[in-house]
Amino acid sequence: MMSAHNFFDIDGIKMHYIDQGSGDPILMLHGNPTWSYFYRALTKSLSKANRVVVPDHIGMGLSDKPQDVTYNLAFHIRNIEQLIKRLNLKDITLVVHDWGGAIGFGYAVNHIENVKRIVILNTSAFFDERIPKRIKMCRGALGRFLVQGLNLFAKAATLMTTEAKLPKEVRQAYLEPYDSYKNRIGIYSFIKDIPVEPQHETRQLLDSMESRLHEIKSDILILWGGKDFCFTEHFFNRWKGFFPAAKSRLFKNAGHYILEDAPDDVLWEIGEFIK
Repeated sequence: MMSAHNFFDIDGIKMHYIDQGSGDPILMLHGNPTWSYFYRALTKSLSKANRVVVPDHIGMGLSDKPQDVTYNLAFHIRNIEQLIKRLNLKDITLVVHDWGGAIGFGYAVNHIENVKRIVILNTSAFFDERIPKRIKMCRGALGRFLVQGLNLFAKAATLMTTEAKLPKEVRQAYLEPYDSYKNRIGIYSFIKDIPVEPQHETRQLLDSMESRLHEIKSDILILWGGKDFCFTEHFFNRWKGFFPAAKSRLFKNAGHYILEDAPDDVLWEIGEFIK
């Protein structure tokens, strides 16, 4: 069995990733403001019979947080492409959540033959006008103060993303990598990269990605927390429109952090899916 914690050098920047178990590869991509910790229960269970790889995106989790790089969707997709190539991952099962969806599908549309299955958890890989105002307000100068200065975005996420109250130690674990202004640069950069403006480079990338979703032939499983205030049931239905043959399940009483509200049910569904 491979060591759980590893680091991959990308142009002098260290990306942290968990690499655990052996067998068919499962690559799990987190979003904002989480990190690989979000997938801890899935990693523990699925690595008994599979090779589970869970990176922290640059700027997030235990990865380096450089202050002088251009953080955007294209940057994160390139990093994942390099990691997959370095680890020689073949016939991948992707598990994606939040920004991990755009990053994962950004890889998938360009490497269709290497993605065997995709598990979609409360995410998008397309632009949609339904962006909560409280998130939009975090994109400007005031947002930088609120997000990087006061850490309000990450703190609010530990309170607003689940239906059941998170235990104190779990809340602390989610916040642990983001303990200073500089260490929160990845969180703010993800928010800033939300492509509200039509000319935004990430908007153009998402539009291109959406136009190619029909090319994906992977088996698809959609598992959705119905109480998500950001990725609402509207997004769940959009995904089913893109992939009408996908198996899907809506968890009415789960929030955005679906793995916190319904870990056992989600694990069972994924286990059945990858058999």
